Amino acid sequence: MNDEPTDTKTGTYRDHTVSWSANLEGPRHAADRELIVEAALDAVEATAGGTHVNLVTHGDHGRPERYLWDELEAAFDGIKLEYVDRCGCGGHVTRVHVEER
Repeated sequence: MNDEPTDTKTGTYRDHTVSWSANLEGPRHAADRELIVEAALDAVEATAGGTHVNLVTHGDHGRPERYLWDELEAAFDGIKLEYVDRCGCGGHVTRVHVEER
């Protein structure tokens, strides 16, 4: 994994070769739903095929199926989306399985 984020706005690191979680529930995310979408797209792009990324989205925006899933499905072939649960802090967890590329 790189030491520096590729995108300083979203903070997404590249080259995740194992399953991982992307924290998209900070104060900036609470204030900007488009930032969540942008960071989620970056996170899926950074995830190796055959693994998954857990997208932990801010609870203020509600369930991610309503605003995020269509964006992900439009941007990527070979992904499977799964709503995992609401986390204790109030956020929502979507697991994105990425097929081998």
